[in-house]
Amino acid sequence: MNSTPIQSKTRPPALLILEDGTIYRGYAFSALGETGGEVVFNTSMTGYQEVLTDPSYHGQIVVMTYPLIGNYGVNPEDMESEKIQVAGFIVKEPSYQPSNWRSNQSLEDWMAAQHIVGLCGIDTRALVRKLRTRGVMRGVVTTQVGAEADWRAKVDSIPSMMGADLVRAVTTERPYVWNDPLHPYHKTKPILETGSFHVVAFDYGIKQNILRHLRERGCEVQVVPALMTAEEVLSYHPDGVFLSNGPGDPEPLTYAIDTVRRLLGRIPIFGICLGHQILGLALGGKTYKLKFGHRGANQPVKHLPTGKIDITSQNHGFCVDMDSLDAKKVSVTHINLNDQTVEGLESRELRCFSVQYHPEASPGPHDATHHFDRFLNWMAHKER
Repeated sequence: MNSTPIQSKTRPPALLILEDGTIYRGYAFSALGETGGEVVFNTSMTGYQEVLTDPSYHGQIVVMTYPLIGNYGVNPEDMESEKIQVAGFIVKEPSYQPSNWRSNQSLEDWMAAQHIVGLCGIDTRALVRKLRTRGVMRGVVTTQVGAEADWRAKVDSIPSMMGADLVRAVTTERPYVWNDPLHPYHKTKPILETGSFHVVAFDYGIKQNILRHLRERGCEVQVVPALMTAEEVLSYHPDGVFLSNGPGDPEPLTYAIDTVRRLLGRIPIFGICLGHQILGLALGGKTYKLKFGHRGANQPVKHLPTGKIDITSQNHGFCVDMDSLDAKKVSVTHINLNDQTVEGLESRELRCFSVQYHPEASPGPHDATHHFDRFLNWMAHKER
C-alpha cells in the first residue's frame, strides 16, 4: 500500500480498523498512507529498532505495550536487517526529542524515510486487551479518514498467516560470507579469530545479531538461501548448520523441512525460532498457531533437565506441538512457564537442538547466550 512521509510535526487523523469491525481513532505517526497486516503486540520496554528491522515481523503491524517509544532514537549499528520489515507500527506516544549519544536520527524520521505508516494517540492498553481476548487479527492502519465504509474489502484482502510462506519474501537471493565489522556495543565476550568453525546459516529471515554471536565466537559464517538443498549445503563441508528465525507459518516450508530432514544425523544442527519449528517438523512433529503469540523480552523459560529459569526475548505466533513428537527420538528440553508450550528440543542421536526464543536478543536479556557456546561444543564433539 502507498504512503507519503509527513513533512511536519502536525498530526493528521488516522485510524486502525480490525477484522471484527473495531475502530481505534488516533493520529498519523511517521508516513501518511495505508497499510494492512496481522496486528500483534510486543511487551518490550526497549529494543524497538530491533523489532522494526526483524524480518520475522514481515507482514505484521506491531503494537508496543510500553507507552513511550522512540526516546533514544535510532542508529545504523543496531539494525537486524537492511531495512524496516514491519507492515505498520502503533504506539501510544512517540518521543519528539530522542536523547542518546549513539542516536543519529529520530524514530519518526527514520520510519518516514522508509514510508512506514504508523498510528499514535490510541489507547494501546485497550487494543492489547482485545488482542489477548480475541486473538491476533488482521487490520488496516490508514490516514484516509472517511473511507471507513470500505474497511471490509480492505481487511479481507490481507492474506492470513495460516498457510503463508513468507520466507521467500525475506531470504537472501544468493549465498554470501558474513564478515561485517563487530562493534563494541554488541560484544558479549572477547572476539575470537575467525576460522575455528565453518557454519552454514540458512536465511529464513536471519537477524544480524545471530551472525554477530557466531562471528565473535570465531565462526566463519556462510549465509545461504532458504531453498538451498542438503547436497548443496554439504558441498561447503561445514562443521555445523544453523537454522534461523523468520516470518509466517512453518508448515508450508516443505522445501526447508525436507532439507533439514536430509541433514539430520550427518552434521550438528542448531535452530532458533522458525528454525526450531522447522526442526520440529523435520523430526516428525506438528505445529499450531498460538492465540496471540509470544512477543517481548520478558518470557520465563524453564530448562527441564536442570530446573534453571531464563528470562528470554521471543517473537513467534506458531508453536511445536509437544504431543506430536516421538519421545524416543526427540526430547523437549525447555517449556514456557506462562503457558507450558514447547521452547526447546534436542536429539543427541541426530545431533541437533533448538530453542523457540532468541538467545541473541539485543538489547537483551542475555540469559540464554550460552546456546551459541553449546553449538560450538557440539561442532567440536565436546558435547553430544
